[in-house]
Amino acid sequence: MNSKVDTYIQGLKNWKAEVELLREILLTTNLEEDFKWARPCYTYNGKNILGIATLKEHCALNIFNGASLSDPNEILIIPGEHSQSARWMKFETKAAINKHSKIIKALVKQAIELEASGVKKIKSVAPKLNCPEELENIFKKDAKLKTAFYALTPGRQRAYLIYFTAPKQSETRITRIKKYAPKILCGKGFNDCTCGFSKRMPNCDGSHKFH
Repeated sequence: MNSKVDTYIQGLKNWKAEVELLREILLTTNLEEDFKWARPCYTYNGKNILGIATLKEHCALNIFNGASLSDPNEILIIPGEHSQSARWMKFETKAAINKHSKIIKALVKQAIELEASGVKKIKSVAPKLNCPEELENIFKKDAKLKTAFYALTPGRQRAYLIYFTAPKQSETRITRIKKYAPKILCGKGFNDCTCGFSKRMPNCDGSHKFH
C-alpha cells in the first residue's frame, strides 16, 4: 500500500467509497500500488498496468493497454475519440463494482500476463489531425513558434492539436494556443514537466501539486 494513495482517498469529495473498494480489489492481485499523475496507479515489474480515475459522473479503472485484452463481457469502453490503447471500466456504485469484481481480477491477470509476455501492444490507428485555422494564422506571424512546434515529436504535436481544437469557440482556441506557446518554444510537450519536481521526467506526475 502506498501512503500517498491513502492521502488521495481521504481528500476525495466524490466516489470515496467506490475508490476504496476498487483499491481493495486491486490489492488482492499481483499489482504494486503507486501514485502517479496525481492519482492511484498500479504496476507490474515497474510497468504501468492501470490507474483509478474519478470524474464528475463516475469513477473508473483506466487499463493502459486495454485494447489488447480479450473482453468477452464487453465491459471495456473507449474513453475518448482520440484514445488508442487505453480502455476504461466505469462505475457509479459499490454494488456495480462488487458485481464485476471477478471480471476486474480476470482483466488484471490478463494484463499482467500480456506485459510479462513482452507482446507488442496493439494500438488503433489514430485519425490524422490538421492544424486549426487559428494556429495556422499565428504561425504566419510567428515563424519561431512554427519551427518549434514542428520540431516536437509527432506525439507531442498531436497532444497539442487535440487540446487546441477541442473548443468550439475560435477565441478559446486562440487563448489556449497563446497560453501554451512559451512551453512549445521551450521544446516541451503538453504533458511534459515544467516545474522540475516530477519523478517521471519528462512527463508531469502531478508532483507540483505537493510543493
